[in-house]
Amino acid sequence: YNLTIKQNTVAIVTDGSAVLGLGNLGPEAALPVMEGKAMLFKEFAGIDAFPICLNTQDTEEIIRTVQNIAPVFGGVNLEDISAPRCFEIEARLRETLDIPIFHDDQHGTAIVSLAALINALKIVKKSLAKVCIVINGAGAAGVAIARLLRQAGAENIIMCDSKGILSKDRTDMNPEKLEFAVAKGGTLADAIAGADVFLGVSAPGVLTRSMVQSMAENPIVFAMANPIPEIQPELIMEDAAIIATGRSDYPNQINNVLAFPGIFRGALDCKASTITTSMYLGAAYAIASLVSPEQLDKEHIIPSVFDERVAIAVADAVQLAARAEGIARD
Repeated sequence: YNLTIKQNTVAIVTDGSAVLGLGNLGPEAALPVMEGKAMLFKEFAGIDAFPICLNTQDTEEIIRTVQNIAPVFGGVNLEDISAPRCFEIEARLRETLDIPIFHDDQHGTAIVSLAALINALKIVKKSLAKVCIVINGAGAAGVAIARLLRQAGAENIIMCDSKGILSKDRTDMNPEKLEFAVAKGGTLADAIAGADVFLGVSAPGVLTRSMVQSMAENPIVFAMANPIPEIQPELIMEDAAIIATGRSDYPNQINNVLAFPGIFRGALDCKASTITTSMYLGAAYAIASLVSPEQLDKEHIIPSVFDERVAIAVADAVQLAARAEGIARD
């Protein structure tokens, strides 16, 4: 760590199987996306990140390749690998390597979503433990959001995929989906009636205005599909108390760049051996805390992606959690 590039270098590893908004494009087409990611690491956290686009979509080969190149890097950022393969790849690498492994599509999205939701709930004066949350999309991001919200204290989560509510009577579900299966099935419209929060990490246009109107009083709608959200914000301005998207041309952009640079900065600075849920929670609360009570309103529930305090605050929270858990080596 002291004498080589390991102290400040992250590998951005993809197989190009789930490029945001574009799907399975393969390694060559994924390369410019990973290069962009490397620029964000440098700009926001001063980290030297290197794009590594693998010409295989075989789970075992990806795991073996990352294990073999790991000695050079202080951490690995997995990116744009399709679900459910991404869950196994991340879990196996965490078991076998002693550097932080972070799948950004899962945990970066979950951290920033939780941060925004913490502040949105303050505005509508509802508690995380009591609200009914509907998550549409049960891929990498949806499952990670659900897991982190549970850890943060959410008790009532209904998850939907393209076939409707994840229910115990369905036979087409992977273990990650089964984790969130409920007793009663139905459509997204059934799930959302009376719900307080909609979190979409799914597909364009799947949410209708009438669905939003069927929600509880002061509904919160995070339509985060990119580049086209689950519903256009203009359609529900009068119906939703708070609206967020993944886009930069609307207020309340839920953007992973608020999380991953600071996460890795903190992990590298304390030479963390892994990344844990308490680090995610610390990061989410740190991001949320940067919106002061005076600034907090329905169009300002999350800091700007250009707010230079964010990466520092996240890095500090990550280090604090790492030391508390005894996984910091410095």
